[in-house]
Amino acid sequence: MIIRKSPSELDKMRASGRLVAEILDVLSGMVEPGVTTLDLEVVAEKMVNDAGAKAAFKGYYVPQAGRRFPCVLCTSVNEEVVHGIPSKKRKLLEGDIVKIDIGVQLNGYFGDSATTVPVGPISPESERLLAVTKKSLELAIEQAKAGNRLFDISGAVQQHVESHGYTIVREFVGHGIGAKLHEEPHVPNYVDPKVKNPRLREGMVLAIEPMVAAGRPETQVLSDRWTAVTKDGSRAAHFEHCVAITENGPWVLTVK
Repeated sequence: MIIRKSPSELDKMRASGRLVAEILDVLSGMVEPGVTTLDLEVVAEKMVNDAGAKAAFKGYYVPQAGRRFPCVLCTSVNEEVVHGIPSKKRKLLEGDIVKIDIGVQLNGYFGDSATTVPVGPISPESERLLAVTKKSLELAIEQAKAGNRLFDISGAVQQHVESHGYTIVREFVGHGIGAKLHEEPHVPNYVDPKVKNPRLREGMVLAIEPMVAAGRPETQVLSDRWTAVTKDGSRAAHFEHCVAITENGPWVLTVK
């Protein structure tokens, strides 16, 4: 069942969305060669605690992993697509790209957002991957309007990404969000006839999150049981916003 939010609930979600945006802004400014992914984790956890919020990912359990996620952030570097675990051993190097994903619960409602950040100067190929992935999210958000269907969002991502020669990671998708981190509907980044294609209505909130690979789309999970990487070792990018469907059009909740 898709849960539509009232105006007061959307206001609460805006507060959680603003917090994740503020955290991502600070962390993005920290990224430089020599910084570890654990350095980012420490700052993020302090900001979450100082705001009186709860980290959405820390302690999160899925049967496929068989263990709870140990950190506040997901930090995924280069060929790591999603769910990378922060570590003091993972030092960022010039030319890397790092995906930073964070979710929080504040006043009973969740916010969830992700960005991909270059570590110093990066190759033109990586710059193009980031630009195309980010633009695909922007195009998807434009379709998040009452009266459209879910596949208008999915198709916008797919068309833009594939027209630039990249591929959509299919094992992971966006989702509804609200009082729970993951709600209906699933929000794939491609048109999937096996998935329901509901009409978009006012009060729906979607976490739209293109995950795009420079090479083949297939992924595998590492021995830590969380970190998903591209099987061919190609780089991947990830951007995410929570978007409310309103009478005035899309409302991006996860901005400052």
